[in-house]
This record gives sequence, C-alpha cells and structure tokens, in this order.
Amino acid sequence: MSEEGSFGVTATEKLFGLILLAMGLVAMYYTLTSAAALMAFTGFFGFLSLIIIILGVALIIAKVE
Repeated sequence: MSEEGSFGVTATEKLFGLILLAMGLVAMYYTLTSAAALMAFTGFFGFLSLIIIILGVALIIAKVE
C-alpha cells in the first residue's frame, strides 16, 4: 500500500472506532436504564453492548501497517 493512501485508511479506521464506541455506550445506557422492561435479557444486551464497546476501542488503538 502506498504511503499517500495510508492516512485515509487510518483516519477511516479511527472514525469507525469512534462511531462503534458511541453506539456501544448508547446501547449500554439504554440497556441499563430500561432494565425493568428487559428483565431477563438485561445481561444479554449488556454483554452485546460491551462487545461493541471493546471493538470500538480496539479500532481506535490499533495501528495500521
């Protein structure tokens, strides 16, 4: 890959990581605030939100070679 195109790939990866992180945090917020309505599924949706947050953080801290 050329040096000129690597900045765009890096910027896109970081932006996508920030979007995933924001989506995960919003999903976790709504999961925890509506725990009474979700009842038994609160843990399941909380776990899914945590996976999205971890993926977002991983994309933010990853280095493109």
